[in-house]
Amino acid sequence: MANDNIKLDDIGLIINTHTHPDHCEANECITERSKAGITLSREEDEFRTTIGASLYKLFGLKSPQFTPLFHLKEGILDLGKDGFQVQVILTPGHSPGSVCLYLPETKILITGDVIFFMSVGRTDFPGGNTLQLKDSIERLSTLDIECIIPGHNTDPNGIIKGKDRVKRNFEAVQMFF
Repeated sequence: MANDNIKLDDIGLIINTHTHPDHCEANECITERSKAGITLSREEDEFRTTIGASLYKLFGLKSPQFTPLFHLKEGILDLGKDGFQVQVILTPGHSPGSVCLYLPETKILITGDVIFFMSVGRTDFPGGNTLQLKDSIERLSTLDIECIIPGHNTDPNGIIKGKDRVKRNFEAVQMFF
C-alpha cells in the first residue's frame, strides 16, 4: 500500500471477493486502524461462518471475525464517490458466495480466484464446486472485457490486457471443463 501511496484512512470499504485466508486475513487489521467497512455476499458470509471456518482450521488459522457493513447483491453497487459504480456478479464455484466486480465504463473485470491467466480457481477446498465454476466462467465470458485483474498475478505481466488476450484466455480456461 505504501508503494502505491495508499493510506489506511483512504480505505472506505473492503470488498471481499471470497473469504479464503489469503483474501481476507487483513480485514480485521485494516478495520481496527481505519474507518473502513467490510462487505461480501450473503452466501459467502454464511459459508465463512459455517463450513468455511473448517478451511481456516485446516491451515491452523483463526477464522476472521467481522460483521459486514452490508451484504453484496448481484447488480450495480453505487460507491457514492463521484457516481462511481461497479457491477457485482455472483460467481460461485471457487467458493459458494464468490463475487466478481465488473466496471462497464472501463471494461475491467476483477475476478478474485474465479479465473486467472490460463487457469481457474481450484474447487477442491470446502465449498468448491466445479460445475458452478464452469457456469460462472461462461457468464463472465459474455461480458465486454478489455482487462482482467485476477486475485493472484499468475501472468508475468500481472493482469490480462487487451480484448484479444482476454478472449483467448477465456477460450483456454473453458477447455478445462
